[in-house]
Amino acid sequence: MAVKVLVVDDSSFFRRRVSEILSADPRLEVIGNAVNGKEAVAMAQQLQPDVITMDVEMPVMDGITAVREIMQSNPTPILMFSSLTHDGARATLDALDAGALDFLPKKFEDIARNREEAVSLLQKRVSELARKRIFMRRNIRPAAAPVSSGSASEALRAANQRAQASTAAPAASAMRQPARPAAAPTPAAARPALRFKATGKKYQLVAIGTSTGGPVALQKILTKLPANFPYPIVLIQHMPATFTAAFAARLNNLCKIGVKEAEDGDTLKPGMAYLAPGGMQMMVDGRPGAARLRVIDGGERMNYKPCVDVTFGSAAKVYQDKVLSMVLTGMGADGREGARMLKSSGSTIWAQDEDSCVVYGMPQAVAKAGISTEDLPLDRIAERILVEVGLA
Repeated sequence: MAVKVLVVDDSSFFRRRVSEILSADPRLEVIGNAVNGKEAVAMAQQLQPDVITMDVEMPVMDGITAVREIMQSNPTPILMFSSLTHDGARATLDALDAGALDFLPKKFEDIARNREEAVSLLQKRVSELARKRIFMRRNIRPAAAPVSSGSASEALRAANQRAQASTAAPAASAMRQPARPAAAPTPAAARPALRFKATGKKYQLVAIGTSTGGPVALQKILTKLPANFPYPIVLIQHMPATFTAAFAARLNNLCKIGVKEAEDGDTLKPGMAYLAPGGMQMMVDGRPGAARLRVIDGGERMNYKPCVDVTFGSAAKVYQDKVLSMVLTGMGADGREGARMLKSSGSTIWAQDEDSCVVYGMPQAVAKAGISTEDLPLDRIAERILVEVGLA
């Protein structure tokens, strides 16, 4: 069955462009278009899409407010489109806080090196996010009755009239069908509680790599670490260059530890987290106790800038068996080879578990290769870190 997608944007050109790209993939089906957040909320409830693409800035109701309302009433994977500006970065991070799962630049030429690659990436992102819907629907009360207020109904009717003829029939069919029942989750009381024990290993550095879903995952982990955290932390998040400074500043305001966008020559200090700048590569250099960061050009041939493999590999050379590393949610397999180097040096590698990932790509690559020693749910990773380093 094709993935049902609702496209939301106040620009008719952009709605048409996104719809054409998604419809070109037989796995995807655009079932409706909305021109503002208010229409999006109504149509999300009526059409029950598997994924929603959402603009940030729109009239009547902005994308962030729409995300918040949709996540409260009808949790659905949402992909945000954002401008690559500082204000765009802040708004996108707000949307992720509200519940959106991922984002892409609104200018397709900023997504990839050529149009074909950008088209493929958008199609793949939507397909991957659709897999998360079943987990988002767990423990959610049954959907409320369809919205019947005059304004919402008028918005829905107007939006359906604007939808392309090729999507009208699927939209009508989708409105007639009830929402698919969610898989019954295992009751919390029936699941054995995880009780962590420290391995006794000694560390000098923590390294975390992530991509899709990473901003929210990193925030959940880092905000639980105390100000006296005993080691420096290096963070590699696949993110555009204009986003990393805003993201580091946000984390620094929320966390007890310090967080900054890494700069070339930074000395690694305990209780500080260093976020790799977008578009660049971050490497660890020097020796334990006096290590510094090298921030260099991302390189034309590199698929990821920053790249988890690059940072992990350099950390293995400097710290050998003294690195506690984690690979979190993300698409692809970046981090696997760097984690392999860390493991060969005697360091520890953990992976985020499938259920708590937005996209189980990077952690799966590490787990399937037999590199990770533990697969952990996101909401327990900070606790596991604190036990391992002797703070809990």
